[in-house]
Amino acid sequence: MATKKATPRKEKSEAVTPEQRVEAIPRGHMVDRAYEWIEEAIVTLRLAPGSTMSELQLSEMTGFGRTPIREAIQRLAREHLIVVLPQRGLLVPPMDVGKQLRLLETRREVERLIARSAAKKATAEQREHFTRLAKEFKSSARSGKDVEFVRADREFNELCLVAARNEFAEGAMRLLHGLSRRFWYYHYKEAADLPTMARLHAEVAEAIAAGEVKRAGEALDALLDNIEEFTRATVLGDRA
Repeated sequence: MATKKATPRKEKSEAVTPEQRVEAIPRGHMVDRAYEWIEEAIVTLRLAPGSTMSELQLSEMTGFGRTPIREAIQRLAREHLIVVLPQRGLLVPPMDVGKQLRLLETRREVERLIARSAAKKATAEQREHFTRLAKEFKSSARSGKDVEFVRADREFNELCLVAARNEFAEGAMRLLHGLSRRFWYYHYKEAADLPTMARLHAEVAEAIAAGEVKRAGEALDALLDNIEEFTRATVLGDRA
């Protein structure tokens, strides 16, 4: 994960640019790390809903050059986490409960397929990884560390997509996960939802690690039942 830009240091009387600081990182990795930094900042509300910024500001915040930032922005725009405003910069879109409910309709069907496929197709190494993630989810449930949970959740989602080996399902889910994490993070303290959410994620991870296809689907349904109940409670709360 890229860190915020440090105070520039001098080398041979010249300031070290963001590009020089990361020049040893392969270009594709720079894009991934820039994406991860910005995505986490949006999900955890450091870049708040409704806020605007420029490519230059993101470059200065992350320490990455304009090219990886631009490619990361394109990816985030496809995932509806950033809106590109021609000639005006970038917008972090506001929360939209209606969109979240429509998202869940799609997510339930596609993610059930992914969970079951991952349980069936995961390699031994991937199953070990799922086991480690289950432990991380349980740890975040006990500690209440929300950013720790968000990071484990993103890693879990990525691992599910890889293990399921279905590029069409993967394409659909990449449009949904970031918005789901941001919505949950924005509202979870109202419902004290972290321990339950982390436990339900751990149960899905354990089922996939064990290769139990039916149990993975059932655990996924229980997780999404909780998310849907949480989302609808948010709607009622907003109307109260």
